[in-house]
Amino acid sequence: MYRPILATLGFILSENKKSVLLIHRNKRKNDQHLGKYNGLGGKMEAGEDALGCLKRELMEEAGILCTEVELRGTVNWPGFGKNGENWFGFIFLVKAYRGEPHQTNEEGDLHWRLISDLERLPMWEGDKHFLPMIFDNNPKPFHGNMPYKDGRPVSWTFSRF
Repeated sequence: MYRPILATLGFILSENKKSVLLIHRNKRKNDQHLGKYNGLGGKMEAGEDALGCLKRELMEEAGILCTEVELRGTVNWPGFGKNGENWFGFIFLVKAYRGEPHQTNEEGDLHWRLISDLERLPMWEGDKHFLPMIFDNNPKPFHGNMPYKDGRPVSWTFSRF
């Protein structure tokens, strides 16, 4: 039976909609994501729905309360975990929030980065396949599958309908 770890990943837009708040994972030496930029989010807890998980994670990691959110897609990552665990993520675009984002947390420093510069940042190689769909104007969410082997994506397929 397939039982992936469920998680959320949120990309918070700036007021002018040109930048996004990312975490630079630079604090924990044993972090699988060390050195990479990523959206904010994390593992879903028992009893949470995807939106509840996102709200909790954004409050914990950035000290903000999201007030306008759009589900942009889902990604299935078989074999993504440090020990080959399977992950399934709900990908959100946070269009509005309340509060002043933290500058840092226990996992890394938070930075506003131009959306146009994301492809030049150190990120997971596979993220660059779906990042453009998070910020495009297509109203339909994407649903992707990206198997990983030895820390790298082996393929990428997706559908939108």
